[in-house]
Order: sequence, then structure tokens, then C-alpha cells
Amino acid sequence: MKKTASERALILIVFLCLQISFVGQNELIANEKLSKSKVLSAMKRASKYFRETLAYRGGYVYLYSVDLRQRWGEGAARPTQIWVEPPGTPAVGLAFLNAYQATDDKYFLEASRETAQALILGQLQSGGWANQIDFKPYKNGGNYRKMKGGRRNRSSLDDDQTQASLKFLMQLDKELRFKDKALHETVEYALKALLDHQFPNGAFPQGWDDKKQPDPKVTKASFPDYDWRTERRIKEYWDLYTLNDDLANDVADALILAHQIYKKKAYKMALEKLGDFLILAQLPDPQPAWAQQYHYDMKPSWARKFEPAAISSRESIGVIEALLKIYSHTKNRKYLKPIPRALKYLKASLLSDGQMPRFYELKTNKPLYMYREGKAYFLTYDDSNLPRHYSFKWRPNLSKIEDRYKKVSKSPSKKSRSKKIPNTLVIKILKDLDEKGRWVSMATQEKLAGQTKLKPGEEYISSSVFIENVKILSDYLSN
Repeated sequence: MKKTASERALILIVFLCLQISFVGQNELIANEKLSKSKVLSAMKRASKYFRETLAYRGGYVYLYSVDLRQRWGEGAARPTQIWVEPPGTPAVGLAFLNAYQATDDKYFLEASRETAQALILGQLQSGGWANQIDFKPYKNGGNYRKMKGGRRNRSSLDDDQTQASLKFLMQLDKELRFKDKALHETVEYALKALLDHQFPNGAFPQGWDDKKQPDPKVTKASFPDYDWRTERRIKEYWDLYTLNDDLANDVADALILAHQIYKKKAYKMALEKLGDFLILAQLPDPQPAWAQQYHYDMKPSWARKFEPAAISSRESIGVIEALLKIYSHTKNRKYLKPIPRALKYLKASLLSDGQMPRFYELKTNKPLYMYREGKAYFLTYDDSNLPRHYSFKWRPNLSKIEDRYKKVSKSPSKKSRSKKIPNTLVIKILKDLDEKGRWVSMATQEKLAGQTKLKPGEEYISSSVFIENVKILSDYLSN
């Protein structure tokens, strides 16, 4: 049926109104997306809640119950305890510092200085940090430099504990132009301790205390000529040459940052020595990769009772990443030489489903696992009954590592461009922030529930979520 002129005019008017409305809504959305003042206001509100409600003497733990009656680090945290290991205190402090650098808002700077003060007080006599700081003195607590404590004096490089503290404090020291004497002295003391406990071959232990370190002969890694399953298990494995849990990667980051900020040759030399150790630690064919830790004669060693002397796929990829960083900073191509053989071996060792076992048996390259009976662990080639507390299998992205190797080997000093933050992501983060300034999460993962005694469906506040969201908002405001 033909429409009359008046009907066509009415349809056109309705269409134009809808278009105007649609454009208007888009304009409002665009304005909302581009309102940096709104982003700053939200980031400050979230930071105020963290600083003024959750902090204890400037420090933080991993998770908080929404009623604030419970706090967790690796396990339940005492009211006077803060956590050092990320995503604990130094990671939150760095989020505050990044927010300040993106906004010039002094509130964020003061928040980061308060966090630094907690770490300054919690520095051990041995120079580094342990996984937590307790402000209430007790016999088995930390032997702190600047406050009363206990007798534990073991600085740790495990899980980025001392390294994360240093990385945050060094960046704040630079931001303050090295004028905060207590902060600067803390950093210098920690860096000296770190370098003092590097082995002659460039390796680092998992941690150190007052005990004198051995001075073994520098030699290349080799396979054990004894029954590694039963022989030479060492209780104090943490004193050995360690690569477990990305230790070399995190130490490399700290040494690179130290050299960039303080321009001292000693930090670059320590970085090069670390790279030299990683070259030495590569095992020979047919398994040109790395173990989690080594005896002083450079043969793979057991650590915990579920961490055998074996090739470790995860640590091997961490070593490759560390070597790429060391090469990028030093421009010495010798740090690239181990990588092609290692990548070829790792690619050939993938399981049919694209996963990798954490461990491969020495020489045979059979996937190696553990099963558990009570508190005892037993070696097995069967992956059907793996303990759940540890990643005995994982899914690597070898193509991504290979691409990075190709790019870095061609252009070691080329800085990667910062990615533009999608406006939709920023809007979602702002909408998820509640009226109190909290990003509230819900327990869904079995592992999280097991660590914190949270049941699936229970709500909690996460330092990790806060750090990630503040980083995204800071990057958005910096663009």
C-alpha cells in the first residue's frame, strides 16, 4: 500500500528523532568514557578505602572478608601482620606510586610513602624481607633492623619477596629524588645484601641469613651420576642454587632497575653474572633446559618432597625470559645462545593436548609426576591422580615466547608501545566500584576457597583486583 505524503513525513520525523536520540546517547556514553576527572575520582575513592580502612601501619595482605573480620596472606593473617609477597604490601605501594605518576595527585604519593615506611620497618637484619612482617614482637618473628622483633633473620628471594620490595622502594626513591634518607639507606642496605649473597658463578640461593655461604668451583651443569631418586636429598635446599618460582626473572628485574636508577656498574656486573650462571645451568643434550635448583656441583637437586631433581618446563621458560631481559639490557648476544636449543626441546616435549608436565625425568625425558598418600609423596609416570595444591601440569604459550625471542634478538632496546586502554573496560571498572570504594569479588575457584577458607559464593576484597584496576586506570589517565 502506498503511503501518503503526510505518512511519509511522519515516518521521517520519527526516524530523525530516533537518530538524534541514538546520537545523543552515544554522545553521553562517549563523554562518560572520556571523563578523566570521573576516572580520577573513582581511583581516589578506591585508594582511600584501601589506605584508610584496610591498611595496617601502611601495609596490606592479599584478601579481606567484606566484614573485615578476617584477613589472609598465604594463610590466615594476624591483626598485626602484613604480607610482603605480591600481591601484598610492595605491590599495593607500587600501584599508589603509579597512580601518583599518572595524576600528580599528592594523595597517592603520601599513600605510597606510608607503604614504604611499613617495608622500611620490616626489613630484616640480613638485608632483605621475608614473606610477612609482624608489628607485634614474638620469639619466632622477624629479626628487624628498625623495630623490636624475634630471631628469624632469613631474607627470601622466593616468590618475589625481597625483589618486589626493592623494585617498589627503588622507584619511590627515584621519585623523591633520593632525598628521603631512611628510604635511600634501606635500599642501599638491601642491594648490598643481595650482591653479597650472589655466588661466584652468578647464582642466587632461595634466601640467606647469617650463615656463611660455600665457595664452590664454577662448573657447567651435568646429569647426576648417582641414583637421584634416593640420594643427596638436602633438607636445607634453600641454600642451593635456585631457579624455582621465577627467582632469576625477578632478580634480573631488580638488578636492571637498580642499574637504571643508580647507574652503578656493580648492578650491571651482578646482572651479567646471573646471565652467565643461566648459561652454565643449561643441561646438555638431549635435555637442553633447566632444573628448579642445583647442588653446588651443578647437578639437579630435590627441593620440597614433591619437587624432584628433574628438568622443569616452567622454570625453563622463566629462564628464557630472564635471558631475553639480560640481553636487552647488556646487548651481549651470548645470553641469546642457549635459547634456540631450549625452545626446540620444549616444543618437542609438549603433550598431545598442548600441556606440559612441570617435570621431565632426567635423561629419559618421560613426564614425571607425584601421587600422594597421607603426607608422603611418590614419583609416578601416571597423571591420573595428581595432588591439587601444585601445578604438576600447565599450558605454556611457547609461540609467544618464540615470537619474543625473534623480536628481541633483532631489536633489543626497542620499547614496546603502551596499549590503549579500551574505554569500555574503564567504564566497567568504574561501575564495579561500590559506594564504599570497594571492588568486591566472589569466591568461585576451589583453590582460592581452600587457601582462605572462603566458600564458593562468599564475597571478599582482593588486593590483586585493586592493584590491577588501579594500574588500568593509571594507564588510561597517562594516555
